[in-house]
Amino acid sequence: MFKNVKLVLAALLIIGLLGACGQGEKTEQKAGSQNVKIGYFPNLTHIATIVALEKNYFTEAFGKDVKIETKTFSNGGLFMEAMATKSIDVGTVGPGPLLNFYVKNPKFHIISGAVNGGAVLVANEGSGIEKLEDLDGKRVAIPVIGSTQDVMLRKALKDVNLNATTNGGTVELFAAAPADTATLFVQKSVDAAATQEPWGYFLETQANGKLLLDWDQFAWGKESTNTVVAATDEFLNNKKLVQAYLTAHKKAVAYIQEHPEEAQDLVIKHIKGLTGKEISKEETAAAFKRLQVTTDVNEQVIQEMADISKEAGYIPSNDIKGLINLTFLQNLGK
Repeated sequence: MFKNVKLVLAALLIIGLLGACGQGEKTEQKAGSQNVKIGYFPNLTHIATIVALEKNYFTEAFGKDVKIETKTFSNGGLFMEAMATKSIDVGTVGPGPLLNFYVKNPKFHIISGAVNGGAVLVANEGSGIEKLEDLDGKRVAIPVIGSTQDVMLRKALKDVNLNATTNGGTVELFAAAPADTATLFVQKSVDAAATQEPWGYFLETQANGKLLLDWDQFAWGKESTNTVVAATDEFLNNKKLVQAYLTAHKKAVAYIQEHPEEAQDLVIKHIKGLTGKEISKEETAAAFKRLQVTTDVNEQVIQEMADISKEAGYIPSNDIKGLINLTFLQNLGK
């Protein structure tokens, strides 16, 4: 059973958040001569996109002749499917799903970093898990098969000579929406979870979770790329639009770095606008300490993610040459 009434209320809030994560859409500006469709997740690891929207940085950068539309998603697979069907042009997503789609259809690219870290590994109370090696024979929740957290978990397990599987075995992976993980913990349906913030903090404080690996220890630590800016080939063909997006994105990153508390307030406001529910300021602040907002991209880490995805059988090749294109970012303002 839930610890207390607070957990029940928190669970109701999370249900509301999950509902908002399914491809919701809103228009940010009146009709113009061009459309730009931006995708993102309504959670803390997509704070750069949220701040850029709340501060009207996109509107300012694109100008009055561009109509901005936004769509929200609950996981990277849905995001990439939308990008593949041209429902969105650009936005923030985890590198795992992006590189999985790129290998099969090289029409999508990383054009900037957004967030490093922001993911943790949490053990369930009573699971007997005290260290990473104790995951042997256990079931671990991940957001979705092939997700960035899936790949990060495989990296961590590999470092202690454990293997992951999706159908029983050494360490069983169990795909579940992050919003459902607290219930799975309470029901003892999973022994641990590899998840992004603020869900990790929520598991600790509301579902008797125990932090096994903090964000700076999990997988590649502070170099673990959690969220990047992705764009389609077609979008990259319009240099003016790309520069406008990256101008707004870079401005949002700088604002977050300089005004972290104000940025967190904007996230709370934004999510409340989407769901009608207000997330805890305390939880947001604690979760924010577990991530690093940046435009940097660690190309070696992305390649290692591709190597792990290939080993897992998610992709037929680990050749991701051309996936990362930072030329527009590097030439910004020139």
